[in-house]
Amino acid sequence: MGIFRRERGGPGRVSVQEAAILTGHANAAGRRSGGDAVLLDVREPHEWQAGRAPRAVHLPLSVLAAGAGLPAHAQARPLIVICRSGNRSRQAAELLATCGAEAVDVIGGMRDWAGAGLPVVDPQGGNGTVA
Repeated sequence: MGIFRRERGGPGRVSVQEAAILTGHANAAGRRSGGDAVLLDVREPHEWQAGRAPRAVHLPLSVLAAGAGLPAHAQARPLIVICRSGNRSRQAAELLATCGAEAVDVIGGMRDWAGAGLPVVDPQGGNGTVA
């Protein structure tokens, strides 16, 4: 049995705070913790370039839906799927769950992630934005 609870009719959902804890971005006190889950960002390349969570893995929903597999370091690990607002991540989590992956989506996506004060970086590690 996995770490996620499934919702009826689809994969589970988590808040940005739960996502941060599960992926090792922060614990309840705001300090880095050692979560084992992978934060899988399914936004398009221009969104990813503008800003993303540190250590996130990028796999656009369009590429995933076309049959692309997960990167090796994301396989066989719980997946926390995120997009800009939560719509694409829900679709991606459903797709991944039908393939047997342990996946949930993040309610509110990167907009809520940034709004909660969680880190958003650009490709150089500076301050990023949510596009």
